Amino acid sequence: NARMHVIDAILDHESSHNASHTRTSTTGSTRSRSSNNEEEEEEGAVVAMTDPPSSSLMSTSDPPAHNGTATSSAEEPPAPPTSAAATAAELARQAEMEARAVAEATATADASYVPTPSVLNAPTVVPLLRQVDGPSVEGYTGKESTYVAKRVPVPLRGKLDVPIHISAGGSVVSYEISTENYDIGFGINAEREEGVTVVTESERVNAHLEPVTGKFLVGSVPCAIVFTFDNEYSWFKEKRVTYRITVRPPSRDNIISGRRRRAKAAVRTVSDDVTSAERRLSRATQQRSTLAVEIARMEKELAEKKKSLDVAEKEEGWLKERVALRKEQQAALNQRLDNGWEDENN
Repeated sequence: NARMHVIDAILDHESSHNASHTRTSTTGSTRSRSSNNEEEEEEGAVVAMTDPPSSSLMSTSDPPAHNGTATSSAEEPPAPPTSAAATAAELARQAEMEARAVAEATATADASYVPTPSVLNAPTVVPLLRQVDGPSVEGYTGKESTYVAKRVPVPLRGKLDVPIHISAGGSVVSYEISTENYDIGFGINAEREEGVTVVTESERVNAHLEPVTGKFLVGSVPCAIVFTFDNEYSWFKEKRVTYRITVRPPSRDNIISGRRRRAKAAVRTVSDDVTSAERRLSRATQQRSTLAVEIARMEKELAEKKKSLDVAEKEEGWLKERVALRKEQQAALNQRLDNGWEDENN
């Protein structure tokens, strides 16, 4: 069965890697970006275009050949379908299974949707509504975008990052890469506000022997899917990479149902945050009231202490003068006692 598993809002991909399982470093990068123009075939060009859905991702098989044994008309089994009819039926079956898998995976991602902190903390509700709503369905066509590059050089001791920006949740990203003559390090990351999710661990792949293909579904947006071609391990060989990356946006029905699921998930998040904030608000209000009462008490006590301080300062000044006077009186009296009175000596 066609299945897609949720991995931190980036759904597991199906790929045919021939890898030597050698991890590569992630220092330094040279970014190459695509634009929405018609496909160009120039060497090293990176362009974007829109194509009809490709059937190359669907496997086909022919039915067993009929042995030609004759039977009576009453017992003759129905004629087997032709190879073309069987192929068409198989393609239709796989397309239906993939559409069902995408819908289920998108529903899972939408159900676990959590608004980003910047959206929740925005001064207005507009960013939250924009993120929940997703793309407008008015005049929506859902055309694919395909990013193509042929023989792009990746220098020795260097690497190439190809960022693809995804704004619609439920978009399916498929890719096919190949190289000339040599292997290369290849990995995929999803960069979002919350951090980086590893879609494919970086490893060396023998893309010169067989193209590396894969497909995954992006659940949490906005994000940038970064395809990294790593040649930092090579001291002598420049590599040339050819890739084709297709982004198939969600169907109109998936957008409509997805925004309702995200709205419900966002309501839960906002409601939980309201409950938490109200509890904290209650504690903060109680603490403020307690502190206000304590400050008022302390201010009253301080005013009384200031009055006491004034009294003490006045008393201190008066006592200082009294002590000085008494000492002067004491010295004068002692002098008379020691030396006698002047009028008695005449």
